[in-house]
Amino acid sequence: MSQREASRTALAAAYLRAAHQILDAKPLILDDPVAVKLLGEGAEQRIREAAERYQTPEGLALRSRVVLRSRFAEDRLSAAVQRGVFQYVIVGAGFDTFALRQPQWANSLEIIEVDHLSSQAAKRSRIAEMGMQIPTNVVFADIDFEQESLHDGLLRNGVAITKPTFFSWLGVTMYLTDAAIDATLRSMATFPEGSEVVLTFLQPPMSDTHATLSGHSRIAQLVAESGEPFVSYFDQAAFEEKLLAAGFSSVEFLTPAIANSRYFQQRQTGLPLPKRTGIASALR
Repeated sequence: MSQREASRTALAAAYLRAAHQILDAKPLILDDPVAVKLLGEGAEQRIREAAERYQTPEGLALRSRVVLRSRFAEDRLSAAVQRGVFQYVIVGAGFDTFALRQPQWANSLEIIEVDHLSSQAAKRSRIAEMGMQIPTNVVFADIDFEQESLHDGLLRNGVAITKPTFFSWLGVTMYLTDAAIDATLRSMATFPEGSEVVLTFLQPPMSDTHATLSGHSRIAQLVAESGEPFVSYFDQAAFEEKLLAAGFSSVEFLTPAIANSRYFQQRQTGLPLPKRTGIASALR
């Protein structure tokens, strides 16, 4: 991806969150009234015109994962605020909308959105076009992980590294090398006890059905064609070991059973429950 361009996969994820608002039955897994607006004029029409593509088995499965990871991260953030964490760092923020629709309980947060300058410029331009103001508790920290660590980048942007901090790192690790993932996790683990990260990882494709492998292959091909190919895969045990080695004290995974009881069981048919979520939370 050119540094002059916003991430295409970040934009695609934003369209999936917006499609959830338009095409899926209520109650929604992720209630995001800003998602469609942030995509600009005509976004809803574009989504409705492409509804057939969004409703394929692959489209439904991908949308399910994208909205589930955001909802889970925001639920964990809410719990962290209740225990006294008031700094929230969104790593690879892309077109995440939490800062623009933050609930009352989030007003005490310092929210730091971390991304490439190009992606941030595209997002800020869209916010301005919407006629919205960036909330006063939001800071944009442009960090190029090829040039500096998360720790150094946050310091350069004036972020307090001595405060317990909640990190979300969603939909990113699969595009990074093992070394880059380890470096970022070690940076997060330097924050004080009580800090937490919710992050996603890509598991090797299951070999139980041809359809699963075929669907994964099509998604992998699409992201590669966009210039952002999948790089890293981990099974759950290996990813837990990675988090503990980085300095986190405990790791939990959002299992399909837990996801079903919390988010899917009360919904009408539509979005499928993921067979594997690839979502973890880790505490310092």
